[in-house]
Amino acid sequence: MDKLNVNGHPDLVRDPMSKAVINKNESEYKSYIESYKTRQSEKHRVSSLETDLNDLKNEIGEIKDLLTKLIAK
Repeated sequence: MDKLNVNGHPDLVRDPMSKAVINKNESEYKSYIESYKTRQSEKHRVSSLETDLNDLKNEIGEIKDLLTKLIAK
């Protein structure tokens, strides 16, 4: 079955069986995929930084506790 054109969007077609909208513009698709990968990489980087920061907070708290114990002696 042929794909149906989407009104007002020359690069988009609809699959009549699945009703999926398909982008025929390969460069736009590649650009989207690259943008998606960049966003995922940024999310991973931020998550890693948050984990590192929480680890540092915990370690500083432990150091503070040890110093408090040393001063109390």
